[in-house]
Amino acid sequence: MELRNNTRISEFLLLGFSEDPELQPLIYGLFLSMYLTTVFGNLLIILAIISDSHLHTPMYFFLSNLSFVDICFTSTTVPKMLVNIQTQTRAITYAGCITQMYFFLLFGELDNFLLAVMAYDRFVAICHPLHYTVIMNRPLCMLLVLLSWIVSVLHALLQSLMVLQLSFCTELEIPHFFCELNQVAQLACSENILNDLVVHFVPVLLGTSSLAGIIYSYSKIVSSIHSISFSQGRNKAFSTCASHLSVVSLFYCTGLGVYLSSAAAHSSHSSATASVMYTVVTPMLNPFIYSLRNKDVKRALKRFCLGEL
Repeated sequence: MELRNNTRISEFLLLGFSEDPELQPLIYGLFLSMYLTTVFGNLLIILAIISDSHLHTPMYFFLSNLSFVDICFTSTTVPKMLVNIQTQTRAITYAGCITQMYFFLLFGELDNFLLAVMAYDRFVAICHPLHYTVIMNRPLCMLLVLLSWIVSVLHALLQSLMVLQLSFCTELEIPHFFCELNQVAQLACSENILNDLVVHFVPVLLGTSSLAGIIYSYSKIVSSIHSISFSQGRNKAFSTCASHLSVVSLFYCTGLGVYLSSAAAHSSHSSATASVMYTVVTPMLNPFIYSLRNKDVKRALKRFCLGEL
């Protein structure tokens, strides 16, 4: 019997992590604290960079953009989950689900591209130091960020439009804490080869392209560092990209871990738990990584805090 085409659904149900009511206060408190830490930590980074003229360089321009994107990235998922726990409901409207999915894809892809742009910035700074200010001029920096936005917007729009073409039946429960693209696509009762190709192939293509650019940049950086004869110069070169390399490793390792866990495990709840690493934990840790490993950022944060006092 042919399944009924039911595209006029009103809402989905987000199952979250656990159905145990006793765990809800713990989950609420944990995610609220992580969300507030993420917002205030990244906001401090942005304000410190804006207030300190010594940090008005391409490297910190990209860092401030990354911090802004991290705030937005986490804000697309966690607040809705907290509201659902507070109101003891799991519902999210169809329009709200598509909107959440769109912005999640947008800011997730922006994170991906900005990390690649920052790797290129470090490549130019270490491999071509004499031409750094000429190559990494302000128009180029603005153009790189603008291109990252354009590609991310188009990618998120494409994926959202593909989901809008899907037909949904009676099974509308999403075993996740937000409207994750693959989970929503699996609820569709209509099969579309083009849609499946776009949903699975395009994100992998964009992600591997950015990762390939990062790997290439750092392979050149390592080669250039090995050619430096004195140890002090090597240490300085390593320190300029240590924070960024830590963030890159955290972002891609957790993302890859989520992908492998979702492919290997049949439990969707385990995939939701693993997704917390790159959707919440990574944006929360980024400010600490940059502030603890970067003397310029620590000095700017200290000046900003003393100035506020």
